[in-house]
Amino acid sequence: MNSRVIVVLAAVMASTISGEATACPFCGAVGQPLAARRDTAAAVAVGEATAPATLQPDGVMTQPFRLLQCLSGERPLAPGETVIARVDTAIRGTAAVFFDRLDQPAGQMAIPADEIQLGYLAAAPAIDQPAAARLRWFARWLEHPDPLLAEDAFAEFGAAAFEAVRDAADALPAAKMQRWVRDEGIPQQRRGFYGLALGIVAAADPEKRAACREPLLQILSEPADDYRAGFDGILAGVLVADGVAGLEQLIALGLLEPAAPPVVKRQMLAVLRFAWESLSEEIPRERVARGTARLLTSPVTAAEATVDLARYRWWEAVDEVAALWTTLGDDDPLVRRAVAGYLTACPTPQGRVQRETIRRGDAERFDDAVEASALPLLRAP
Repeated sequence: MNSRVIVVLAAVMASTISGEATACPFCGAVGQPLAARRDTAAAVAVGEATAPATLQPDGVMTQPFRLLQCLSGERPLAPGETVIARVDTAIRGTAAVFFDRLDQPAGQMAIPADEIQLGYLAAAPAIDQPAAARLRWFARWLEHPDPLLAEDAFAEFGAAAFEAVRDAADALPAAKMQRWVRDEGIPQQRRGFYGLALGIVAAADPEKRAACREPLLQILSEPADDYRAGFDGILAGVLVADGVAGLEQLIALGLLEPAAPPVVKRQMLAVLRFAWESLSEEIPRERVARGTARLLTSPVTAAEATVDLARYRWWEAVDEVAALWTTLGDDDPLVRRAVAGYLTACPTPQGRVQRETIRRGDAERFDDAVEASALPLLRAP
């Protein structure tokens, strides 16, 4: 089998997979954490606004700041020197001023920051420190009363690899997360992360297992016929906590069935991808692939499920995938492209039979679909 075909297929079909890529697949797009901004800047200084912000002709808002002290990097300017910095909104009082280049003091970026925020920025562990150790430090700031610090701590976890979060399970505030995951005042994406994190703690700490699983199971028992951002994090938390038994429970709830709400089926597809990538020791990949194949018949997941199965190199669904050509594929070019790509990559004799059968009956559209997928047609030997 040509591995390059699978790589190209996945890349071409990436546009069908929603969401901006992050390390945590259930956290949504997170901004650059403050520590990363600090450590990638040439220097960061504490500044004090000396005049109101003004809008420049190019549409950029700027404001003058008198530098008080340097937080990191080399000293950018002499003490008491004033610099002009870009701002998103007018700042009153102190700010953190970021310098991209020390030889160009004008045009830097400043964000409002009070004493607590500046202390946080100065003390946050460097980005070159071990990931799990860094997350243990940030765990104490999750849902801090200061919105900036709460969001930044979440961004650190959202940008971290799953293994790093799992290694930091001992620092996660399990009792608080049991409340946060149900708190409607907390952004839903963060609540989704807490669902995943509760699963991590449940798997790591037998003494906390029952208490961490309880809110996840309660949420699962509630109707899910509307969109709930972060619900996929809850589903993933169940898989992390219970492995194969968790997957069987989600299947028993009918979340892969045609009658399941479309948004839930898309969330289940994302959860199965996560299980394939990160839970292969807990859930056999064969089970994940079979679960993915159950989403082939749904119009909202058919194309993406086909691409995932090709990426998994799981060819047992070749007949089901081929059948999509004349069902969902009649009206959906993305489905046709995915089917053509899957069958083109499939190295089995049945794959070749299905490929040739479709091509004999619909050669022009099949060739167009292959070309759209940027895949070379694998001719039968």
